[in-house]
Amino acid sequence: MSGCIQYLQARGIYHWRNSTGAVKIGTGRFMKFGKKGSSDILGILPGGRLLCVECKAPKNGRLSPEQKQFIDDVTKAGALAIVVRGWIELDQTLRAAGYITDGPLFGGHIE
Repeated sequence: MSGCIQYLQARGIYHWRNSTGAVKIGTGRFMKFGKKGSSDILGILPGGRLLCVECKAPKNGRLSPEQKQFIDDVTKAGALAIVVRGWIELDQTLRAAGYITDGPLFGGHIE
């Protein structure tokens, strides 16, 4: 996930880490925050389209039912919602969608 965030920052794409979960508050109760199933990274692509990036582990990462539903819902609403396993896959997807048209990032070295 950190590689994807660094990539979006280097490309100048407005984005933020989208945290969800719960914290214990002073009363001993839990306070939930965020939308369950929402993507790890949200952003705004050039032209104003919402970008939703779900980051998964290279080998075993799987989508939960809530994550699948979120991706379906935002895609139907016009967002670009993608599941990636690293920043290289994010770069490839944004290029295929026409949002990245210039040369390689980081001096042409992709590792």
